Amino acid sequence: MEYYTITRIFSDDVGESHFEDIKIPLKESSEIGFLSETQPVSGIIFRKVKPNYDFDFHQAPTRQYIILQDGEIEIETSLGEKRTFEPGNVLLVEDTFGKGHRTRNLKKAVRSSIFVTLK
Repeated sequence: MEYYTITRIFSDDVGESHFEDIKIPLKESSEIGFLSETQPVSGIIFRKVKPNYDFDFHQAPTRQYIILQDGEIEIETSLGEKRTFEPGNVLLVEDTFGKGHRTRNLKKAVRSSIFVTLK
């Protein structure tokens, strides 16, 4: 079976944020490739951030996917774990309560991403 791997950021019961790699199952769909099940979403937001983007600890405003289009970022959990993400990576941010996460640009360039908000 094929999978699409994404990184989830979530808060535990005491508000600490964590990373989790999750695999979305894909099914073969004839000539167009492999597809996941449809996921209900509520909106899409296009974003650009300035080269010096360094957003201290914050919670996600809502459950959403973040699709990185360019640049390179580092995300840090409240427990100090850090991961680097590059263009094409997809994040599922669900730490809408608790201590949140920190995000900063690793390349000093304008960075683009897409938010897909979930219902």
